[in-house]
Amino acid sequence: MTLPIHAVLPDLLAALRVGAAAVLVAPPGAGKTTAVAPALLAEPWCTGEVLVTSPRRLAARAAAERMATLADEPVGRTFGYATRLDTKRSAATRVTVVTEGILTARLQNDPELAGVSAILFDEVHERSLDGDFGLALALDAQGALRPDLRIVAMSATLDGARFAALMGDAPVVESAGRSFPLELRHIGRAGEARIEDDMAAAIRRSLAEEAGGVLAFLPGIAEIERTAERLGDLPGVRLHRLHGSLDPAAQRGAIRAEPDGARKLVLATSIAETSLTLDGISVVVDSGLARRPRYDRAVGMTRLVTERESQAAATQRAGRAARQGPGVAYRLWEAAATAGMPRFDPPEILEADLSALLLATAIWGVADPRQLAWIDPPPEAAVAEARARLTVLGALDQDGRPTAHGRAMAALPMAPRLAHMLLLAPDKRLAAEVAALLQERGLGGPDADLEVRWRRWRGDRSAKAESARGLAKRWAALVRGRGDGAGDGEGTIAECIALAFPDRVAKRRDANGERWASAGGRGFRLDPTSPLARQEWLAVAETQGMAAGARILSAAAIGADAVEGMFADRIATHRTATFDPATGAVQALRERRLGAIRVSSGPDSTADPATIAAALVEGVRRHGPALLPWSAGAQALRTRAAYAGVPLDDAVLIARIDEWLPALVAGKRRLDAIAPGALTDALRNLLGWDALRQTDRLAPADFTSPAGSTHAIDYGAEAGPTVELRVQALFGLDEHPVVGEARVPLVLSLTSPAGRPIQTTRDLPGFWRGSWSAVAKEMRGRYPRHPWPDDPAAASATLRTKKADARR
Repeated sequence: MTLPIHAVLPDLLAALRVGAAAVLVAPPGAGKTTAVAPALLAEPWCTGEVLVTSPRRLAARAAAERMATLADEPVGRTFGYATRLDTKRSAATRVTVVTEGILTARLQNDPELAGVSAILFDEVHERSLDGDFGLALALDAQGALRPDLRIVAMSATLDGARFAALMGDAPVVESAGRSFPLELRHIGRAGEARIEDDMAAAIRRSLAEEAGGVLAFLPGIAEIERTAERLGDLPGVRLHRLHGSLDPAAQRGAIRAEPDGARKLVLATSIAETSLTLDGISVVVDSGLARRPRYDRAVGMTRLVTERESQAAATQRAGRAARQGPGVAYRLWEAAATAGMPRFDPPEILEADLSALLLATAIWGVADPRQLAWIDPPPEAAVAEARARLTVLGALDQDGRPTAHGRAMAALPMAPRLAHMLLLAPDKRLAAEVAALLQERGLGGPDADLEVRWRRWRGDRSAKAESARGLAKRWAALVRGRGDGAGDGEGTIAECIALAFPDRVAKRRDANGERWASAGGRGFRLDPTSPLARQEWLAVAETQGMAAGARILSAAAIGADAVEGMFADRIATHRTATFDPATGAVQALRERRLGAIRVSSGPDSTADPATIAAALVEGVRRHGPALLPWSAGAQALRTRAAYAGVPLDDAVLIARIDEWLPALVAGKRRLDAIAPGALTDALRNLLGWDALRQTDRLAPADFTSPAGSTHAIDYGAEAGPTVELRVQALFGLDEHPVVGEARVPLVLSLTSPAGRPIQTTRDLPGFWRGSWSAVAKEMRGRYPRHPWPDDPAAASATLRTKKADARR
């Protein structure tokens, strides 16, 4: 069968005869994935194995099986594949299709790649982290150890120039694609409707209006299942699901043509965008949505985000309909909305957790991964965050060099957290199974309780379940074979999770178990109907959504005793002294905390008195001096000082609080325990001798009447300095009293013998000459026993009755 790629294969082969690198740009359907590798086998320089990378396990198997079919051989002879769960190859295998992670592991184990003649990086435009890293390592190995190693970057988009520059100005070979007519139909969708309702309607429409098989793109497994439920039984149509959680047999069924000629309907995730040709498909229904992992560096969590697909992804999806003949693509958005989609998916290296990458480069001998050759170098902040995490896990030392533990982690084909768990868990078999549960989606169902999923998986006899169990056994055997005496002790699933994700150990925050606080400081949410919601502690493995309230996807209950035992060295005792402005008292507590979680708390009877005193001072500093038990004398002193130009307002007291308050609260737990006169003494000390003299001179505390009585002067009165006293105490005074150097007249608030107000004046002589006679006439009738002279200025001041004066 002749493919478009065959027209340019001579140019590619010629480039590889004279150079060690080339870039091949070939649109989908050109045949690059299955035609290039077989063509290399006859080249004189190609005496060893050819490795072809694939971004997905499904595509790797499909490519190897397709090449074997074209060669009329069983897969595993000349053409084989190697993925994490499934491998088919033999000593006779010359072309091995590998997932990108398998390639990087192989490069780490054997940087010279002995016996390998060429590496073909397929679909490099997808810019996966493993793909970019594999290419960087291969180029480094080629430059230092294997100048004869051929490297070909194969892309479906016209970005070959960037890869060519990265690869030392490698020649670019371009192939035309196999072009069939493709019609785009933008049918839009109702924004308020659920995507599965609109997709089910669009699929029924496409089945009614078009002939041939239908491939429908949905963002995730849940949407696939809900769409399938809404479609129900479709006469004459065989429905397939296609996503990474399916076992290989189910995936192959979705790819190959229907043996009985039935019409095919495939509900797929973005796994079907590239690298695959689905036989019999001529219609695509595109939701316009994709679910992608996004790493939140601020909280150290990867979350799945449903978002609009990129323009490049929309083009790839639509092209699936015209791979084998004319096709039609139904799009659930308006044509004008395409311009508003992002042009490309961002390279994974710019948004991913770089822990595994940093550990791998450290073992490779490169302390800073940015020293390698990248299309887009890893962000500096992401590298720093990954280095901090690996240091906490003990994988890197303080100088960034890999430790023995870090090398052991990197030797395991899993994320660093899971490798750390497997190495340290007492029960290696169980830890390996937990790692498989977390790495292989769909095992044991969707239950949030990992214990339930684990039990369900152990009873599952499907090919995928058996393969995952075999993988877990191999992982456990790898650790047992390290020769350090590691074996199978006792452990639980929750303890395994807590080892891998200590920052996600969580404690319930409410009665119904919906809100949880994690040791790392992040809040989690859990369906309150889940049996896990009744637990006090959880070891959380997976979350989804925003970090402030991420939903728990998988967890296991862990006991308080297990938390205490596992994290004894991390549980810190904190003594706190908290000021309560409502009571003016300090509550001393003793707390034990695991990160942000309060493990236990209670009154601290042994609290340091100095700490309590400091909390009282800080409470007044924050909430203001009004909380103090001010006496009338202390308040009066503050008012007099302010009148005299020596302010003692709140701002001054707060600014100088450390000069006067600590001594008052020493040994006390409450502000109201301060002695009544202590605040006045403290204020006098704060003012100092000179300021006190100024205050007494300009704002004397009292006024002494002609009768010899002493009366406090109110300098805070609205009318000015005011004195309240009986009018008889002022008899004989023919000048109005004043205060201060400015001789400010006192406001005299004059009262009757019973203390009732009768007059307020700033001009006492004027009062004597004026309204006094009327006042005296009225007062003689009310208080006949007291003197009310006609000329008070000439009378003697007295506070006694007329009879008492006569006796004297």
